[in-house]
Formats: sequence, structure tokens, C-alpha cells
Amino acid sequence: MPVLSGRVAVVTGASRGAGRGIAVALGEAGATVYVAGRTTRSRPRSGLPGTIEDTAEEVTRRGGQGHAVRVDCTVESDVAALFERVLEEQGRLDILANAVWGASDGYGSMEEWQTAWGKPFWEQSGSDWQTMMEAGPRAYLLASMHAVRRMGRQGGLIVGVTDGVVDGAAADAYGGQLLWDLAHTCINRLMFGMSVECKRRKIAVITLMPGFMRTEQVLAFLTTDELKKAFKLEKSETPEYLGRAVAALAGDKGVMAKTGRIHFVADLARQYGFTDVDGRYIPKFDPR
Repeated sequence: MPVLSGRVAVVTGASRGAGRGIAVALGEAGATVYVAGRTTRSRPRSGLPGTIEDTAEEVTRRGGQGHAVRVDCTVESDVAALFERVLEEQGRLDILANAVWGASDGYGSMEEWQTAWGKPFWEQSGSDWQTMMEAGPRAYLLASMHAVRRMGRQGGLIVGVTDGVVDGAAADAYGGQLLWDLAHTCINRLMFGMSVECKRRKIAVITLMPGFMRTEQVLAFLTTDELKKAFKLEKSETPEYLGRAVAALAGDKGVMAKTGRIHFVADLARQYGFTDVDGRYIPKFDPR
């Protein structure tokens, strides 16, 4: 693991899932991590474990310094206040990890989401646009805007998390659900465009493609052996595998060579020599 003591990071969507995995891995490398999200102990999300306080405490337990900040990443005043606080308290910002994903907000359960996935776009609700695009690409944009304004001459790192990118597939391969596909394509293009404009400020902007992650939501849905087998749970990885990729990138002095591209976490594990928490190298996810 790289040594990131003295480095300051903001991780959005960090109460659980990918964001928690990133925050904890950065903490294990010694970073100061601002854990941003909506779920707090006083405002829990029904049915799923994880709060920003839980993540911040784990960051500190692992050797970093965790700070829990309740933020709705779709509200610009919340986002601006977060980054102002970071600058006031730390005097610098080195890393932003965008891990917000609010697509499931419009559904009462994973079963409801799976049912909606199988419907063509004309049978979807128009409100699905907001849950996919607001708490996805727009949240990435807001956090990135305010982060770049506060990253100093030393440069920095901005990462985002995507999905649906398959190694060797055609660039125009369809993700299977129109708004989900559109949101991730938007994230990919957004990150690329930001990378072009951030080069002169020595800020690397990198999009990460993890494998099938065993998030809290996934585990809450895969409750039977049949479901676990159908979804190939044995091929899955923990969110900390993704987190270790972010930590490795943050510790790489030549990270600008990777800016502007989508990188598979499995490829970065090979390049940087890290493993998942159980010591295994997890290859790119193959659903077959």
C-alpha cells in the first residue's frame, strides 16, 4: 500500500458500497478522509447497513483520519460547504473520489429495480431520469467543480466509478437499460472532458471500472443460493478492491500518464501489485 499520510481526500457516497471501500482504503494508507453522504445514524437508510459515521470511524481505525460530513451531493450549496470546510480545516485538497450513485432511490427494493430493468424505455417513468442523472453525472460534476477550485499548485487526483464497460466489447455496446446506460455513458464522457481541461492544472482525472462488487445492497438482494449462483457471486470482489486501486493511483507520481482513460480495477491490481482483502487477485468480471 502507498503512504498517503498528509494527503487530504473527499469521498462522496461513502456511507456504503464503492464509496466506503474507497474511503477505508485511503484511510489504511494514512490519508485524511472526508466521508460525505446522506446516510447518518440519525437519518439511516431503511434496510441497509452503513452510515457516514461508521465509515469515518473505520477510516480512523485503519490509521487515517476520518471526518463524517452529511452532504446531499445533488445540492450545490451542500457541496460548496463541504469543500469550504475541507480547505478551512486542512488547508489543502489532494483527492476527490466520486462514488455517488442514487439510481436505486426511485425503487422500494432490489426486486423492484430488477423488474424495472427488464422494461423498455417507453414503459419507464419519466421521473427515472432524475434518479439516474441527478445523483450520478450531475453529482460528479458538482463535486469536481468545487474540488478543482480548491486543489492547489501541487495538482491532484479525481476519480469516478463507472459500470457497463466490457473488455473487448464494441464502443457502442448497449448496457441493457436506456437511462442506466445513458447515465454511465455521460459519466464516462464527463470524466474525459474534465481530464482535458484539468491537464494544465496537473490534476489527473481517471474513470474506474470495477468488477461485480459485493456491496451491502447486492448482499441484501442475493439471499438464496440460487440467486448467488445466478449472479456469479463467487466471481465478485469487495469494494475495498476498488479502494486499493484509488489509493495506488493517489500514490503514483506518474499518475498523469493515466489521465483521461477508463481503467479496469483488475488491470490496476496487476500493475500496482495489490489484491483484494482476502489476498486474492480478482480478474475482470466475466458473467458467463
